[in-house]
Amino acid sequence: MSDGRWNSVPAYLTWPAPLFAYQEDGIARLIASKNLLLADEMGLGKTIQVIAAIRLLFAQGSLKDALVLCPASLVLQWRRQFRLWAPELKLSTVVGSPEERSRAWRATAGVFIAGYESARADIWGRAAWSPGVRTFGVVVADEAQRLKNAKSELTLAIRRIRRERCWTLTGTPLENRLDDLLSILDFTVPGGFDPAHKAAGLRRLMGEVQLRRRRRDVLRDLPPKHSSTALLELSSEQRGAYDRARQEGLVRLSAYGRDLRITHVLELILRLKQICNFLPEPGSASVKLEHLRTRLEAAAEVGEKSLVFTQFADERFGAARLANELPGLAPLVYSGALPPSHRAGIISAFEADDRRPVLILSLKAGGSGLNLTAASHVFHFDRWWNPAVEAQAEDRAHRIGQTRDVHVQAYVVADTIEERIQEVLTQKTVLFDDVIDGIDTGALARLDLDALLRAVQD
Repeated sequence: MSDGRWNSVPAYLTWPAPLFAYQEDGIARLIASKNLLLADEMGLGKTIQVIAAIRLLFAQGSLKDALVLCPASLVLQWRRQFRLWAPELKLSTVVGSPEERSRAWRATAGVFIAGYESARADIWGRAAWSPGVRTFGVVVADEAQRLKNAKSELTLAIRRIRRERCWTLTGTPLENRLDDLLSILDFTVPGGFDPAHKAAGLRRLMGEVQLRRRRRDVLRDLPPKHSSTALLELSSEQRGAYDRARQEGLVRLSAYGRDLRITHVLELILRLKQICNFLPEPGSASVKLEHLRTRLEAAAEVGEKSLVFTQFADERFGAARLANELPGLAPLVYSGALPPSHRAGIISAFEADDRRPVLILSLKAGGSGLNLTAASHVFHFDRWWNPAVEAQAEDRAHRIGQTRDVHVQAYVVADTIEERIQEVLTQKTVLFDDVIDGIDTGALARLDLDALLRAVQD
């Protein structure tokens, strides 16, 4: 591709699929930028834009090496995309034991792909090839919200990596706090933010380094996404268990007195959310499960596939329990318990096998980085506090390549903690739009202890 914005592009460079105009703009911006926060909405192909920019910089002789940092679950996905979009580049995938990772860091390669935790573990090496010693031509931080805690061991370690260019990728630059965004920006542009001028300085810096496009603006032909909420009533059995757990939990919280902490309240909230999904006893009733079963069966009958997201992965309240309760649909499960070497096979089976119409995913493992356009139905079996994370999960299906309308349904149980969460989600969606898309810090707020207490007491 050559339209005057990319110089010295060899004739042998071809792409496996056409690039959209906004992607070409993004590639040009990356090539021209030493520091960039690429914050396109999920599903717009941030990975492809970065790989294409790296490929072009290598072809022009402007780049000696690159390091891509990402969650461990996405390492193989990045490798697959590099092989597709930049097949001539030599890759080194940093995975495995310390000895295997050491060999990977020493490899003669142009692009190194490593999980955040692997890079953190290896950062303290003193050899010339160690990630904490060498200087990379570009460091790409995918799912950069992993760096939102400025004081975490992970963020502090990753900041030690020397780089000539720094590109950070996230469709959710703001999660819960202004400090999250500031930490990401401090990695993207070290020292670029003046804390003495917080609001004005943030607006200026975001305007300079953030590139954000919304799908509704650049993909006008993308099929619509229809969202709805199913408000359900607990069964008498679940209601009794919920009310008992809530009352017992409030008594325990009151006993803490001045020693009460947010973690104590979150423990109760977690317990209440689990009961909204299932009672722990096998075979017990679940109002959500029965509603979900009918929707999944209806979609499968007409040849349509479904994604089911849940915060939990276990056999009592989460993904494994759902799979056990839906044997007639032969669901596949994608969670953190799945070995990385098996994950690509699960995705391929879901995409290709018409006999596997349902994929159940834990939100943490499967809510980002995957392309699941074989599905046209998305269900949120339970809710968490962050609307951006839910939107990111939905966009596994509602993204480039999707040809059908996408139907999203979220489950909320009436008169429970889930209704309180629904209220918070609505408020935070407004915050995200104001802060990220409007670059306005005035509307920011954060959850505090009093807010959490009201959530369980109301």
